[in-house]
Amino acid sequence: MESKKAIYDLIPSQYYPKTVLIKEGTLLDEIEKTIVDSGIKYPLIAKPDIGLRGSGVQKINTVADLRHYAQKANFDYVVQDLIPFKNEVGIFYVRYPDQKFGKITGIVSKEFMILTGTGIATIEELIKENPRYELQLKVLRQEFGEKLQEVLPKGEKLNLVPYGNHARGAKFIDGSHWITPKLEETINEMCLQIPGFYFGRLDVMYNTIEELERGKNFSIVELNGAASEPTHIYDPKHSLFFAWKELSRHITYMYEISVANNKKGTPYLPHKEGMHEYRLHLKQSSKIVNF
Repeated sequence: MESKKAIYDLIPSQYYPKTVLIKEGTLLDEIEKTIVDSGIKYPLIAKPDIGLRGSGVQKINTVADLRHYAQKANFDYVVQDLIPFKNEVGIFYVRYPDQKFGKITGIVSKEFMILTGTGIATIEELIKENPRYELQLKVLRQEFGEKLQEVLPKGEKLNLVPYGNHARGAKFIDGSHWITPKLEETINEMCLQIPGFYFGRLDVMYNTIEELERGKNFSIVELNGAASEPTHIYDPKHSLFFAWKELSRHITYMYEISVANNKKGTPYLPHKEGMHEYRLHLKQSSKIVNF
């Protein structure tokens, strides 16, 4: 039940794309005016304000696409600029409340679902050649429709899902070898500007790792807090035992940070409130999971 817009509002604006919140039921004319006033340009991204593993995230190319999305959406959603950078990583960051310097505990690189045309095969035929892509075929048919029957010209590339979500077909690769003191310094400098952020994953789109190290040409896609996973565990080369070890390590960080924050006056979440949030989560998930 975390609001994306509420989290974006905590982040200094230079670190993420222009973003506006659209309330459920807002008329199209008002939505268009909000987008124009904010300076957001097509193509843009629309996604549920309270999301679930990439469900309901769509690239919006035209006003007609926006109208279709707005008519279907029975939830609040955010609209934001399409980030221009090609690559995406998830950077897991941990800092104890009494420390000025945090650390990066893992990096996941995201390999998008990109087809290369042969000049002979249709888009759907190319999808079926890759078992991982084929798992997304039902959703892709809903999104692309008859376009899947078009032949992709030889050598032309098509990014089927331009957002790095595991549940939407992106392949996760452990990039923790990219952790350097310079990258940690850059990420720490940014995270210190986010109030109350001690534990979580920043999903970041970037141009090159070298530029990201220097704090150049990157943008935060999302920031995830206590519900974050150290998603480098999903690299196919890793074992289940590696995943258990990493999850245990990060749960320990979260526990220790929670205790430290509690000693500073932050109350623990009461069980009754937690269960209420969980029921709201189930209700919200049912709205967007088949969007």
